[in-house]
This record gives sequence, C-alpha cells and structure tokens, in this order.
Amino acid sequence: MWTLLSLFISCLQLYLINAYEFTFELPDNKKNCYFRLIDKGTESKFEFQVISGGNYDVDLTINGPGERGKELVLFSLRQKQFESFKWISNISGEYSACFNNEFSSFSHKIIYFDWVSGEEETFGGKHPGPVNHPLTMMESASETIHDNLNEITEHQTHYKLSEASGRIFGEELNNRVTVLSLSETLAILIIGVGQIVVLRNFFTDKQGGR
Repeated sequence: MWTLLSLFISCLQLYLINAYEFTFELPDNKKNCYFRLIDKGTESKFEFQVISGGNYDVDLTINGPGERGKELVLFSLRQKQFESFKWISNISGEYSACFNNEFSSFSHKIIYFDWVSGEEETFGGKHPGPVNHPLTMMESASETIHDNLNEITEHQTHYKLSEASGRIFGEELNNRVTVLSLSETLAILIIGVGQIVVLRNFFTDKQGGR
C-alpha cells in the first residue's frame, strides 16, 4: 500500500505547453492552493479526483481576478470526490485552485488534478488557427494520430486513477478485515479460557463442600 501511495505522491508534475497535472497529499485540517497566470479570453478546464482518504471528498474553490483588484470566486464545491469545470477568463491575471480539507480532523487525502488553459499546439509545434495552405495527406494523418493519442492518454489517466483508488480501498478493507478477525480470535480465546476457569472453580467448590 505504501509503495502505491508513494508512487502517486511523488507523481511527476508535468508542465506541458498549456497544461499541467499533479498528484499530491492533502493532510487533515490543511488547505493547499495552486496558482497560474491566464490571459483574458482564454478557455480553461479544471478536473480533479480524490484518489484515497476518508470519504473520498474534499472542498474546492476556484478563484480569479475581479474588478478593482478584488478576488472573484468562479466555482465552489463542498465535499466532492470528482468534478470538471470549463470557463473563459474575462480578465487577465492570476487564477487559483484551493483544496480544503479542514473539515476532516484525521483523514489525509490523495488528490489528482489536471489544469488546462488555452488550445493545445498541433502536431509539429504549430499553433491552431487558419491554415494558409491545404494539409497534405501526411500532415492530416499526423494530426489525426496526434489527437487520438491525446485521447488515449486521457483515458489511460482515468483508468489508472480508478485502479489506484480501487486498489487502496481494497487494501484498506483487507487490513480492517484482518484486524477484525484477530480481535474475534482473541475474544474467543479469552471467553474460552474464562469459561474453563469458571467451570473449574465451580467443581472445586463442590468437592470442598463434601
């Protein structure tokens, strides 16, 4: 279990052209915020999932710059396991995503999130936009393969998260069953020894009475 946890806690923080994804541990009674600069008119997508810990829930608030320098709350959720948002920034500035686990007094959470801003570069490093010349068959095929690979990567990420969440839940359940079984075994031994002692004392008293 610890190997799997350390694998996700030390998961690569991947900085792509316009996106990054991160897996981190959020202790109980703690709050973590992540920031990035986004230009006006940029479309952004934020997705998160609680992999393990407690009831698999966390509070999330996404903030952005407002008028006169005030911070504006774009989205706010309470005790959710996973969610996905899309928005277009009206103002250029610093945006933040804050995860809050202050409602939990003992459960650490492991959380994955993916934050994409803007359009991804096309295959070959060219930015999307109007093309001045028709694409060749090779370029068109490359674009299609590139899009399909991106989609496959996204599906693989979700499958890995689901597998990790199920694995951790299974191991926690196994530990609980093991502890419960040991407790029941110990209780049976104590009750058995107690019954033997009581019966022995009972017959000893009778023999003494004669």
